[in-house]
Amino acid sequence: MAKITNFFVGANSGEGFRNLFPEILDLEDTYDFMILKGGPGVGKNTFMREIGRTMEQAGTPVEYLWCSGDPDSLDGVVLPELRCAVADGTSPHVLEPRYPAAVDRYVDLGRFYDLAAAKASAEEVKAHTHAYKAAYVRAYHSLKAARQIELDAVASVAKRFDSARLERRVKGIVARELRAKGDGGRTIQRFLGSVTHKGPIWRYDSVDVLCSKVYEFSDSWELAGDALAQLHRAASEKGWDTIVCPSPEDPGRIEHLLIPDLSLAFVTSRPGMDYGRKPYRRVRVDAMTEPEGRLRFRARMTAVLRQEAVSALKDAKASHDALEAVYNPYVDFDGVRALAALEAGRLLSYV
Repeated sequence: MAKITNFFVGANSGEGFRNLFPEILDLEDTYDFMILKGGPGVGKNTFMREIGRTMEQAGTPVEYLWCSGDPDSLDGVVLPELRCAVADGTSPHVLEPRYPAAVDRYVDLGRFYDLAAAKASAEEVKAHTHAYKAAYVRAYHSLKAARQIELDAVASVAKRFDSARLERRVKGIVARELRAKGDGGRTIQRFLGSVTHKGPIWRYDSVDVLCSKVYEFSDSWELAGDALAQLHRAASEKGWDTIVCPSPEDPGRIEHLLIPDLSLAFVTSRPGMDYGRKPYRRVRVDAMTEPEGRLRFRARMTAVLRQEAVSALKDAKASHDALEAVYNPYVDFDGVRALAALEAGRLLSYV
């Protein structure tokens, strides 16, 4: 059975859309990267699902990259053992070939639109496009307000944090778990989750697929970032390949660290981002500080604002669905599927 993992390379935050699309592959070590072009409803998700399904049946490991705007829709599919991938290269995560044809290349799905019919629906297309973009603006405003309250709370708690205690704990973990030497040291970045129109979604299932030994950092106040950075440095220096999952709100801060070749992971768990399994070890970061008053009030305010953001994201999804519904009757989906089958056959020849 093929090994299946699920991540995000885009995420919604108080600073707007966070983009890890340039991290999908190392183009210096890639054989084939298909960049899909074409507008809403043209079949990009259909194309990528066909690629993923075919490669799963072939027994090849498949990494699915889900869309933060619609977590039931794909932004990309990576085939790590083949050094190949396909991704949506359109706004807000535009991709362009660096080594055209030799490594990465366009796949134009726009050819499957009925051009005359689409032009006849121009006003309806414009209205739905304006509506879903306006809804995203509302969502990001709410997320930004929530983040400002959250940062005030984090700063308050950090004043009473015993960082030396956590550092000692991490040194012990490094001594136990990272004694051996690897033969890599490469890092890729993925978001483990995002706020979506369905609320926060976190793909801890991928942690369990890749890693049997999981350390859980119980960290409600963003205090474990330095510890996870220390673990990442130690793993890299020892020559282990890592998957770094940064915070969507603060991409410079690591929230989760996976070392698949050691079957070892370090994950952060907090309200709204709960690991929900029994870990190998639990590091109680929250017990290393003394929270001040008014934190519950701040937490309630943050939750209300985040729920407002989710409501706006639902509106964005509804408007985008309406936009796709305009286009769908004018798309040659048989042509899309035939092209996907052709490209899947090409990938199978690389196995």
